[in-house]
Amino acid sequence: FIFLIAYFCYIDGVDTIIKMVVPYATSVLGDDAFDTFTLLGILLVIQVIAFPCALLYGSLAKKYSTRLMIVFGICTYIVSCIAAFFISSLWHIFILGAMIGSAQGGIQALSRSYYGKIIPKEQSNEFFGFYNIFGKFAAIFGPFIMSLTTTLTDEPRYSILAIIPLFILGLIVFLMLPKQEQQ
Repeated sequence: FIFLIAYFCYIDGVDTIIKMVVPYATSVLGDDAFDTFTLLGILLVIQVIAFPCALLYGSLAKKYSTRLMIVFGICTYIVSCIAAFFISSLWHIFILGAMIGSAQGGIQALSRSYYGKIIPKEQSNEFFGFYNIFGKFAAIFGPFIMSLTTTLTDEPRYSILAIIPLFILGLIVFLMLPKQEQQ
């Protein structure tokens, strides 16, 4: 249950970034900075980088630990949010896309793997049902927080910083879990 709370928080941040990257970028850089092909290029960069990095995360998890790599992924997202606050040109978006892509696949795959290790094997269907429900409801608070922050401050840049607490809360709760993973 503690893992699901942590997962809900940090995956809400992950899903918010996935869903809000285009609105955020266009609000900060302006609509005229992007055409359809540029937006597709950014999304393609994220996906092309996400696949090999998910494999890399898996390899590094075997060498170090799944737990450490999830923490690394959460920290990558926090750094990405801070960097997104400072974007000023289109090429920054591509760099951020690469950063996001490097953590996206890994954090999603390793979270599922970690959860599979800590749940009772004989009740895995029921437990993964809860996991999927928590995942489906993610990206509820993040977009709300971003829009509320933009409305209150009239500055879209602050909205990306406003989702960092989701990652921090998820990280803190995740670190409360026992260090030993069940096999």
